[in-house]
Amino acid sequence: MSAQDLAAPDTPQDSAARAVGLIGLTLALAYAVVLYGAYVGGHWLFDPQGRPIANDFVNVWAAGKLALEGHAADAYDWTLHKAMEVRAVGHAFDNYYGWHYPPMFFFAAAILAQMPYAAAMPVWLGVTLLPYVAAMRGIVGERAGFFVALGFPAGLWNATAGQNGFLTAALIGGTLGLMERHPALAGVCLGLLSYKPHFGLLFPIVLIASRRWRVFITAAITAFAMAAASWIVFGHAAWQAFFRWMPVTGGVVLGDGAADWQRLQSLFGLIRSFGGGEALAWSAQSALAVMLAIALAWLWRSRAVFELKAAALATGALLATPYLYIYDLVALAIPVAFLLRLALKRGFSAAEMIGLPALTLLLLAYPYAKTQVGFAAALVVALLIAQRAWTGARHTAVQN
Repeated sequence: MSAQDLAAPDTPQDSAARAVGLIGLTLALAYAVVLYGAYVGGHWLFDPQGRPIANDFVNVWAAGKLALEGHAADAYDWTLHKAMEVRAVGHAFDNYYGWHYPPMFFFAAAILAQMPYAAAMPVWLGVTLLPYVAAMRGIVGERAGFFVALGFPAGLWNATAGQNGFLTAALIGGTLGLMERHPALAGVCLGLLSYKPHFGLLFPIVLIASRRWRVFITAAITAFAMAAASWIVFGHAAWQAFFRWMPVTGGVVLGDGAADWQRLQSLFGLIRSFGGGEALAWSAQSALAVMLAIALAWLWRSRAVFELKAAALATGALLATPYLYIYDLVALAIPVAFLLRLALKRGFSAAEMIGLPALTLLLLAYPYAKTQVGFAAALVVALLIAQRAWTGARHTAVQN
C-alpha cells in the first residue's frame, strides 16, 4: 500500500480552505502586479522624474522629523507641517496631508523619520503588514488566513497611500483574536488602538456589557501609559496643540468637506456627498452609532458564538465613526476572517457565497465608483453577520 493510499482523504473543510487560500493568493499576486506597474509608471513611490511622491505617509514622516528636532507641537500647525512635508520629498506639491493623530503616535513617526522618506514608507508598510497577517492567520486558524489577509482589496489602497490600515486592522484583530485566551494581551492591543481613538468608541460598551474587566482595565492602563509617555518625551505643548487644532481640523474635514465628501466611506460622508446638510448627516451618524451600541451590548450578553460577537464588534467599530477612509477598511478583513472561521467549520451559506465576492468587488471599485463603496461593503458584512446570527438562533430554537 502506497503512502498516498494511507493519506487521509480531504475533508470538505480542507477543500474549502484551499479554495479560499487560492482566491486570496490570486488577488495578492494581482495587487503586486498593479503596484509594480504603478512604480514603473512613476505613480507609486517615485514620480517619472525619479522624485519621491508625496502621499498620505508624508504627514507621518514630517511629524516624526519635527518631533526629532524638538518641535513636536509644530506638527499640528498646518504651515509648519507642510514646510516639513516639502522638505521630506525635496520638491513642492499642491496637496496638504494633515497630522491629526494624538501625540502617542509620535513614537512611531519619530522612528520612521530617522530613515530617508523614500525608504521609510516601504518599511512602514512591511512592518505593519506582518502583525496584520499574523492576526488574520490566528483568527481564521488555517494557512488560508495568510492569503486572505494579503488578498483583501482594501490592502491595495492602503499600500498606494502609505497609510496605517494594516496597523489598525492588526490591533482590532489582535484585540478580538486574543480576547478569549489572552485577555491581558487583548487589552494591550486595544490600548494601542488609542492612536486612532474613533475606532475604539464601541469597545468599552461591549467590554462592560460582557464583563470582560481584564481586557478593559489593561486597555485603559496601556492607553494612559502611552499618553503619559508621550507627554514626558514630546512635551505638554504637543498635547495642547492637539486639542487646540482638532476642532479646526474637524471643521474643515467634516464641516467644509475639504478632503472631498466622496472619499469619506461613512454614512456621514454618504449623506454629505448627496447634498444632505451637516445637521442631517450628524443626526443619522449618531443614530447609527447608538443603534450599533445597543445591538452589540445585547449580542455580547447573548449566547451567540464568539465569532459572531467579534465580527459584529469589528464591523460596528467601522460603521459607527464618520471619519472613515478606504485604507481604514483593511480592518473589515477582521470580521470577514471570523465569518470564514465559522464557514470553514459549518459550511458556507448561500448569502456568504454571494456576499463575500460582492464586498470584494465593491472595495476594488473604489477608484472608479467615486462613492461610498466602502460603507456599502461594511453593510454587506453586517448583513452576513446578521444572517449567521439569525440562522444560529433558529437552529438553537429547533433543538430546544
